[in-house]
Amino acid sequence: MSSTIEVPQKITFRRYKDGDNKVHRLNQKIFQASHTYKCPTYIQSSPPCQASCPSGEDIRGYLSIARGTEKPPLGADGKPAMSWQEYAWRRLTEANPFPSVMGRVCPAPCETGCNRNEVEDHVGINSVEHFLGEYAIANKLAYRKTAQPTGKKVAVIGGGPASLSCAYQLALKGHEVTVFDEHEFLGGMMRYGIPGFRTPRDVLDAEIQRILDLGVKARLKCRVGKDITLAEIREDFDAVFLGMGAQSGRALPIADSEAPNVVTATAFLKAFNDGRLQHVGKRVVVVGGGDTSIDVATVARRLGHIAHAKPTDAEHAIAGRMAHDVAKVSAKQGAEVTLTSIFNIDKMQANRHEIEQALAEGIEIRGSLAPIGIVRSADGRATALRVSRCEAKLAGGKLEVRIIEGTEQDIPADLIVSAIGQSVDFAGLEEFNNGKGAVSTDRNYLVAGQKGVFAGGDVIRPHLLTTAIGHGSIAADGIHHYLNGQDLEKRPKIDAHQFDLMRKMAEKGLEIKETHEPMRGTYSSSVAVHNFDNRSDRYIIPHDKLFLGHFSYVPRNQRDIVTLSKETALGNFEERLGVLSQEKAVAEAKRCMSCGMCFECDNCVVYCPQTAVYRVKKNQATTGRYVDTDYNKCIGCHICADVCPTGYIQMGLGE
Repeated sequence: MSSTIEVPQKITFRRYKDGDNKVHRLNQKIFQASHTYKCPTYIQSSPPCQASCPSGEDIRGYLSIARGTEKPPLGADGKPAMSWQEYAWRRLTEANPFPSVMGRVCPAPCETGCNRNEVEDHVGINSVEHFLGEYAIANKLAYRKTAQPTGKKVAVIGGGPASLSCAYQLALKGHEVTVFDEHEFLGGMMRYGIPGFRTPRDVLDAEIQRILDLGVKARLKCRVGKDITLAEIREDFDAVFLGMGAQSGRALPIADSEAPNVVTATAFLKAFNDGRLQHVGKRVVVVGGGDTSIDVATVARRLGHIAHAKPTDAEHAIAGRMAHDVAKVSAKQGAEVTLTSIFNIDKMQANRHEIEQALAEGIEIRGSLAPIGIVRSADGRATALRVSRCEAKLAGGKLEVRIIEGTEQDIPADLIVSAIGQSVDFAGLEEFNNGKGAVSTDRNYLVAGQKGVFAGGDVIRPHLLTTAIGHGSIAADGIHHYLNGQDLEKRPKIDAHQFDLMRKMAEKGLEIKETHEPMRGTYSSSVAVHNFDNRSDRYIIPHDKLFLGHFSYVPRNQRDIVTLSKETALGNFEERLGVLSQEKAVAEAKRCMSCGMCFECDNCVVYCPQTAVYRVKKNQATTGRYVDTDYNKCIGCHICADVCPTGYIQMGLGE
């Protein structure tokens, strides 16, 4: 049974509780604050968006640049050295070299974590990332390689997001990198697991080419363990990164799943992306519930079926044995596509927006159904998927599924696609298999018991593309330390790229005589900010530490989305997602509450009754160094902290 998703109505932040009909003057409450021994400290914290981003982007940073709070550095001529768009893109790509791709397909856990959800609706982080990625491609921006060559060589096995992220970071550090991939083109699941109408190939190619332009070499159609041995790799290279992904699909764990027209999602999508699969059967049933299952269902809906095609055509194409020339001369009709999930539709793991689009395209989504068997004809082909009602839940990290007896039913099918997960193909690399079909690593992504071998991405556990990008970046740090003969550093609690106040001051040309941190108990010494403490590596600032009353209701600037119908989806492989205009991208960035970092609102200066908090002189000011405190005037009244919207000012000095 198909259904629609009810989106809860968001309301703006209110400072009154239900039933409180009295108006209280906020300024009276503020000015009645008591005197204490505490004085302001300036605490840089991690915003929950960055802490929720698996690739560790400095989200607050590039939104601050887009909104105009943080300015690009000046060149020798006194003018900005680059546009704000380029400056924001460079900040973003310190963590993620695929902003245009990820701006399209990332399910954006950063937006789920956004504190602005407590006001009315999250900031459209993904859409600003998309805008910056498109700007970079249109303006042919390139990465800058400043590190000197180290003479060290690293082999990267696999050409997907984890591998390319690792290669990118290693190249920036001056190492020589060679990527080995068995496919004809680089990209991994970004190319072979996601349809082109979600990741346009020209966009993907442009972002990969930037990495290759850093000097990264690629050996394509070369499988390590077959075309070149692991022993040869170890002899020729100083370190190895395993990023071959999990590109083998999981078959349905039921009897008769080996029927010729029962295939895996990875085989289905690879056949489509290779151009081999040009039509499907009339009735397609997809088993899954995640993003991959949605991709399979929407592709099948677009391909449609051919009325007089041989019934074996589709599975032969998926197996790679034939092309579909007949598709060009036969009339296509819309396929009937059903997607089943063991979870109810509102609990499915797929992106909510993608579920809504699939429903609009006429794809039937049926929740709380578990596959229990295959109905086969005399010739051995599947004719239906047998399912049963079920109750599924995650308990202690394990999936528990309870079949409800007596609820069995058959869903007719000409093609059944299993999208229930992926597995790693360890052929030729069996020594890295931990016995559970994955690779075991530590927090630096060093492979257990393997000197100089690191891993990341789906070989550790299948997850998001952005997760793989983060793994590659962290592994590159570990490889860099290993190649330099250094101990691998203990990873911070919050593994994200953070705003660097010292770097910002250097950009401004400000001299820093003392750099000790935390800079507590300081007043007259020459430091960045008196009583400053960067806690970004360990502290995520929650919404209740912000002054939410500062923020008024501002509707989100949303991208234009083409929603197809059952009729218009057939044969439509055009991109559905539009990019924000520059005006809307800036407006959306301005909705960011800059959690844990000053965004120069002047509240603390305006409300301080002692004029103890003051603006730093313009020629000495930078982002994060906009205000300071005269502790001879401060009486510890807490007002500056109370009215700080971002939680950057906290009362702590004297503790």
